[in-house]
Amino acid sequence: MNKKRIQAEYSKKIKNLHKFGKAYFDKDNPIVSDQRYDDLKLEILNLEKKYSFLKSDLSPSLKVGFEPSKKFNKIDHKVWMLSLANAFTDEDIKNFIKKIKNFLNLDEKYEIKFSAEPKIDGISAALHYKNGFFYLGLSRGDGKTGEEITTNLKTISNIPHNLKGKSIPNEIEIRGEVYIAKNDFKKISDRFANPRNAAGGSLRQKDSNITKKIPLKFMAYSYGYLKNYYIDTQSEFLSNLKLWGFETSEYNTLLGSTSEIMNNYSELEKKRSEINYDIDGIVYKINDISLQKRLGFVSNSPRWAIAHKFSSTKAYSKIINIEIQVGRTGALTPVAKINPVSVGGVVVSNATLHNEDEILRKDIRIGDVVVIQRAGDVIPQVLEVEKNKRNKNVKFFFFPSTCPSCGSKVVKDYNKTTKKIEAVTRCPDINFDCKEILKEKLKHFASKNAFNIEGLGKKVIQNFWDIKMIKFPADIFSLNFEKIKDLDGWGKLSASNLEKAINKSKNISLDKFIYSIGIRHIGQENAKLIAGYFISVKKFQNLFNSSKRKIELENLKLIDGMGETQINSIDIFFTNKKNIKIISSLINFLNIKNFVKRNTTGIFSGKSFMFTGSLETMSRAEAKVLVANLGGKIASNVSKNLNYLIIGNKPTRRKLHEARDLKINILNEKEWNKLVNK
Repeated sequence: MNKKRIQAEYSKKIKNLHKFGKAYFDKDNPIVSDQRYDDLKLEILNLEKKYSFLKSDLSPSLKVGFEPSKKFNKIDHKVWMLSLANAFTDEDIKNFIKKIKNFLNLDEKYEIKFSAEPKIDGISAALHYKNGFFYLGLSRGDGKTGEEITTNLKTISNIPHNLKGKSIPNEIEIRGEVYIAKNDFKKISDRFANPRNAAGGSLRQKDSNITKKIPLKFMAYSYGYLKNYYIDTQSEFLSNLKLWGFETSEYNTLLGSTSEIMNNYSELEKKRSEINYDIDGIVYKINDISLQKRLGFVSNSPRWAIAHKFSSTKAYSKIINIEIQVGRTGALTPVAKINPVSVGGVVVSNATLHNEDEILRKDIRIGDVVVIQRAGDVIPQVLEVEKNKRNKNVKFFFFPSTCPSCGSKVVKDYNKTTKKIEAVTRCPDINFDCKEILKEKLKHFASKNAFNIEGLGKKVIQNFWDIKMIKFPADIFSLNFEKIKDLDGWGKLSASNLEKAINKSKNISLDKFIYSIGIRHIGQENAKLIAGYFISVKKFQNLFNSSKRKIELENLKLIDGMGETQINSIDIFFTNKKNIKIISSLINFLNIKNFVKRNTTGIFSGKSFMFTGSLETMSRAEAKVLVANLGGKIASNVSKNLNYLIIGNKPTRRKLHEARDLKINILNEKEWNKLVNK
């Protein structure tokens, strides 16, 4: 193997791909066919799989979708375009319905009606109408901000420029999917990889005349912003869409029982290949709009809707070896190295085996022929072993007793909440001696939901790590860019762009900073709760001092959503002096902005509430959301800082006695409802 020759070939392909992409996306002047572009991309990815030493920050493996274009204006969505939670099994759907009923305090026998709609595999778009006139069109973008693509959307023949009918809202934002029908795509398939890519690339053309030549269509399914217009049900809204002149799916239907939902799913999955547009699942939305409003949202998705994804295409392959990957929390994940195989149109050579228990349960051995499936069409996993194809040469895999990175004796933690030993095996490193943990922490630090440093992806971090340019997070902010521009695959422009991205990332909100430092069990939502308590990084640094930390942790326990597991993790993290040293040095480089609380205004602003016992008119979960929406806080314990204790049926006597002793306002459910409706 001639490494220099392979590297030279790889670098040439990377440069050509970058040149072709720039001509197409930036200059709207393609110099090669889409097929040639896609073929070149596949060649590069295959080379990277075959030769691990090949790395470049321009690799297509580091690019996900399209980068925001400077050629389009960016406009904030009036109502955020959130993503949907996914369901993959019947059990997922049952749990989804169960959670809804629990939240709304409904009897388990109560039948909720769902609008079932095919999930079209296209490009999301939002169409704004005022007095029936289409005046603004946006792409989804990052959900908060979209690209203004009005002119391009107006070229789509089935998008009405003026709404039809008499009952038209004053202002409405219609949401839907831009797609290309299968029979239309056949006519242009020599120019594009697949219908979705064709739709996405066409919508992003600066010249709308180019977009016009592509047979795009629009399927409407929802609304965002709505003014002076009232809709009772989702099915009513879908009917209105037709009257206004929009195309809707002929497979939309109204379902009730779980059995109806499952049967509809099976039937539509069978018809999937016959439908003239690509679908990858079914979206279930609670039909009653008033119930949707009560349920509201959690994190980045609505509580009242879910996407039931179709089962992935499966393939067969042979396990060549099983390797162990060490994650940022110390988790040891077994990964099957398999003979490369195409699964759902994607060539895969690795598949997760999750943990030791999973290997034992499925009786997976090296040399086995296995069924591979991409979970949610994303993560390749071993579904099962083809036992009838097993031969005598297969080998048992023995899970390591020590960390393959640092040699520490591995452990399985005891979960105090479930009172069970966890399935995940971990490296117990707490002193940053494990190189793999440290490296994965760096990748997390620079990731989208943390510092979001564009150009500092996983492969770049790996490269900088290998050449000892970075070891700790603070090293990122003192990189030698003169040295970087001379590295293979880099140049003056790419080094300059990285420098700009790193400098931009120095301005970060407290919640994202807390999330970025990688405290175990502290995700994005917990990071917001912690930031909401401390507000400033100066107060957050109280955790660095052992005596102050004890007091702060006791206060954090009072926050709803902060359990014993999270508190213990914070304590362990900041008990480690090396962690404090690393975080302290990092803070010196940054401008950490104070956390700005949401929903701080309302009739409950500055007030804290606690609920005990079961409520009849709503669930406690819904009541807590209502408090938050009205500006209040939820407390976990009775203290002098508590303003109201709301008691339902069978309240905890201890809480009632403590509240009386502290002379806290105690309200029954009737009094609570009066307070809410003031």
